[in-house]
Amino acid sequence: MSYCLIVDDSRTIRKVSREIVESLAFEVEEAENGEVGLSKCLARMPDVILLDWNMPVMDGYNFLKELRKSPGGDAPKIVFCTTENDMGHITRALEAGADEYIMKPFDKDILAAKFQELGLLSDAFSV
Repeated sequence: MSYCLIVDDSRTIRKVSREIVESLAFEVEEAENGEVGLSKCLARMPDVILLDWNMPVMDGYNFLKELRKSPGGDAPKIVFCTTENDMGHITRALEAGADEYIMKPFDKDILAAKFQELGLLSDAFSV
């Protein structure tokens, strides 16, 4: 079973995201900020990470830069999930190593489509 880490400071967003990702047959773990997310990645590297931009302690951008420097940190697919929609943020995220970028709020169809584009879903979950 594929493994997804959701890194977001909003308990509500983590809960909704977990329900969506679990419905796509992924095992899910949660982290409330980038620092906690990094420690979870060092313990077990996920296949995909849903990552918020604005968080206390360590934001998504700094989490991504640190993750990509760590052993095995180039492996997970990173999907930034945020309200930041200007080209500057999108460019910075992609340059730092993000694979995709989606706007909040998102739903199962949007997330499933991104996961398919990234090769994380089989054809059985066609959208």
